[in-house]
Amino acid sequence: MVSSDQRRRQLAREKYVRQQQRREEKRRKDRRRNTVVAAVLAVVLASGGAVYVSVALSDGSKKGSDNAAGDTPTTPAPSPSEEESENPEPKLTVDQKASYDMALKTNAGDITIAMDASKTPRTVNSFKHLADKKYFDGSKCHRLTTQNIYVLQCGDPQGTGTGGPGYTIPDENLDALGKAGSDGSVTFPAGTVAMANTGQPGTGGSQFFLVYKDTKLPPTYTPFGKIDAAGLKAVQEVAAAGVEGGAGDGAPKKAVTIEKATVTKK
Repeated sequence: MVSSDQRRRQLAREKYVRQQQRREEKRRKDRRRNTVVAAVLAVVLASGGAVYVSVALSDGSKKGSDNAAGDTPTTPAPSPSEEESENPEPKLTVDQKASYDMALKTNAGDITIAMDASKTPRTVNSFKHLADKKYFDGSKCHRLTTQNIYVLQCGDPQGTGTGGPGYTIPDENLDALGKAGSDGSVTFPAGTVAMANTGQPGTGGSQFFLVYKDTKLPPTYTPFGKIDAAGLKAVQEVAAAGVEGGAGDGAPKKAVTIEKATVTKK
């Protein structure tokens, strides 16, 4: 017999699949629109005229950033639904004056992430809630980037980058890494752990990324943890093995599975 918790997770998975399909359809429409715009622009320029055209960029890229389209730790955009209302953000129960450790036992080595609940209480609370439910156990880190940004992204139990817990949490601690420079970015130092999002405020779920080399990103990703030395070395070894197929962004060639995740108060 399927439990109510299993049913909620199934509904959440189905929701994210639908959202991914809608995003892909939007991308196709954007490409068709951009093709038409380019054709019109070519005709105008050929006739000696000049125009200014504003084209929206998808996949979270922003003017002024040196990150190419797609070079951001993204997740599918959530939308309000009946399933989501059944699975709200968990009640805040962590000690907001305490520090916590999230221990990830992986096939690539143990990774311990230090978290400060006084700076990111709702993020820490969400991770403790999910870890206590064994949400991450058996999940794969689905994305490694070795060009432009240097991160290993995890936290989707489906291992596809489309999954989430069925609720979102607000951004926290966004000014921790300093003020953005002229390019609109700040440096996320190696060892930083931060929340992935859809590119919109307040859209964090369960996916997070481990920075294994200093990386410049917009200050729109909640930095909530720091990897221990042994864990950082393990992630760097995964990065050194590269991406499947030799690309700069995709599934890591050295597959990483989170065998067990636990969150404990120090």
